[in-house]
Amino acid sequence: MINPGKIIAVHISYESRAAERGRRPEAPSYFFKPASSVAASGDVVERPAGTELLAFEGEVALIIGTEARGVPLEQAWEHVHAVTASNDWGIYDLRSADKGSNVRNKGRDGYTPMGPETLDAAQLDPGSLRLRTWKNGELVQEDTTAGMIFPFAQLIADLSQHLTLQPGDVILTGTPAGASVAEPGDTIEVEVDAPEQGLSTGRLVSTVMESPDTFDPKLGSLPAADDKQREEAWGSAEKAGLAPQVSALTPELKATLHQVPVAGISQQLRQRGLNNVSIDGVRPTRPGTKLVGTAKTLRFVPNREDLFTSHGGGFNAQKRAFDAVNEDEVIVIEARGETGSGTLGDILALRAAARKAAGVVTDGGVRDYATVAEIDLPVFTVGAHPAVLGRKHVPWDTDLTIACGGATVQPGDVIVGDDDGVVVIPPHLAEEVAEAALAKESEDAWVAERVKEGGAVEELFPMNKQWRARYQGEQAGQ
Repeated sequence: MINPGKIIAVHISYESRAAERGRRPEAPSYFFKPASSVAASGDVVERPAGTELLAFEGEVALIIGTEARGVPLEQAWEHVHAVTASNDWGIYDLRSADKGSNVRNKGRDGYTPMGPETLDAAQLDPGSLRLRTWKNGELVQEDTTAGMIFPFAQLIADLSQHLTLQPGDVILTGTPAGASVAEPGDTIEVEVDAPEQGLSTGRLVSTVMESPDTFDPKLGSLPAADDKQREEAWGSAEKAGLAPQVSALTPELKATLHQVPVAGISQQLRQRGLNNVSIDGVRPTRPGTKLVGTAKTLRFVPNREDLFTSHGGGFNAQKRAFDAVNEDEVIVIEARGETGSGTLGDILALRAAARKAAGVVTDGGVRDYATVAEIDLPVFTVGAHPAVLGRKHVPWDTDLTIACGGATVQPGDVIVGDDDGVVVIPPHLAEEVAEAALAKESEDAWVAERVKEGGAVEELFPMNKQWRARYQGEQAGQ
């Protein structure tokens, strides 16, 4: 069995995995796994009682042969002694408790099986290895190292900038698309090979069984699974058996809402008893901008230094929201009307635009205001401010009910904005309100023409019976 001094694992490193997750890292990031998690081919992998999301990730493991500290990129591969197959097991039920460390999620005994054979690195082309994973005999992962975002040499050289890689240390180099959930009774096999040379590690075999292990609530966090973790563990909402979320914003409704002004929508909402649906105080960074989309919510809480330390760094809630926003979604930010810092800047605006987001609405400030205004992304804000987020805010959570500009906003609400401001439409009323607003807009345009012709406001606004009859007659004649 391989006995590493340390195991360093890479997060997202394959293009296929980045596409599957909907986020592509700009630089590699890492976490540690304990040496006690190492196992051999044929060993059992245990799923603790009370958990449901034991996920497998077939990976290529690099075994360091000579000490590496500050090595240049072109010499990095020389420090690898051997390559083998590995499976980076983890319990997604514990991801939120780990807050990115993966200690409990991926650190359990037996959660890093490797083998069965090793391949001499000197005989291999690191850019042409193939990785395959089978679940109960069905091929579920297949990719080559040519599809990596960060090649092996970059990972080695980068890590050696920060710490000494010693002989026997292992680098788990990330998993491609297709990683998913295994359940008791399933068998997972992983193989790394060099097809052109006829070299193979053989199949690394792991069989899953239910463990009687339980967790003492007096000692620490308990497992907790939600639909977000289920989707990520299985690889997609469809694979997780989750009902697809149906957006209220059909193409036809979207087209209608682009035609009607916010003032008209506001009037229709008021007629239906909704008077508190305006996000007050926000204006577009570019006059003449129209915004139509469904809400994806993000909440900031007032800055507290200890909480910013725990929640403000790394891949925090703000970055997660902008990295996961989908086409036709509007990121709506609760900043409590606090204008003393920015709540986004040019980089996040560019990311939202690249994700084809419908726009951003924030009742806080915007940094890099002029640059953000030039980006092809509708942004509504209370104004500009040069300070970074941490001056006033802690990015806290996403996809929940929030308050923005005095209005309550829920995920999936329909958001419409123009130069008059932004309104929130409950999804079940969106089509009705849009059609009514469009009809009223047509009527108001007709009235405006009659006033221009000399008609009296007293008779036309609103129309008396005579004018109403004339209007309806002309409409019918059309």
